Amino acid sequence: MASKEFKLAVEQRSRLGTTGAQNLRAVGKVPAVLYGHGVVPEHLALDARAFEDLLHHAGRNAIITLTDGPRKRQTALVREIARHPVSRRVVHADLQRVSADETIDARLTIVTVGVAEGVRSAGAVMDVITHELEVAGPANQIPEHLEVDVTPLEMHQHITAGEVPLPAGFRLLTAPETVVVAIEPSRTAHELEEAAAPAEEAAEPEVIGATPEPAASEEQ
Repeated sequence: MASKEFKLAVEQRSRLGTTGAQNLRAVGKVPAVLYGHGVVPEHLALDARAFEDLLHHAGRNAIITLTDGPRKRQTALVREIARHPVSRRVVHADLQRVSADETIDARLTIVTVGVAEGVRSAGAVMDVITHELEVAGPANQIPEHLEVDVTPLEMHQHITAGEVPLPAGFRLLTAPETVVVAIEPSRTAHELEEAAAPAEEAAEPEVIGATPEPAASEEQ
């Protein structure tokens, strides 16, 4: 759970648009937008190095205290970040205002625990089909991820979203029947199963161009 307080100094920015954003990045800052609580969005500038360090230590689900000079303090969550396709540096961030005890929606990464019985003893493979679940819960108690114990799963068994344990006070927003993890035969085993299956009885081929037998003539 997120319990440690993380702080990030921000600055208001007045020059918007592409040119303004490029100028910020050139001096080691990240353009950002802070929205939520029915307040007009604020356009901010973040120190790029400090923000990357915060993401590394706090993760995406920690509440951040934003400080703008000695007077203004707001708490927020990182909602979206955009990275440069080559350098992978953060080029933009969206932040959402939150209070510590309000209920918010969050997307949590699935982390599997253990080795499935079907993988261990039957040579099956584990397929993580759904990598994130959407949940709702207190902003100050959002975990970094959700753990799923796959140990008892046999061949052809699976775990759905509704079977994933959630922290107290949280509810699932993803459809509960969504398959999260499945244990299936390996490709080789699947091909062997198909080869061993009885072939369907071949249908009698139709003779193209064959002259149909004449129908019995009716008596006049």
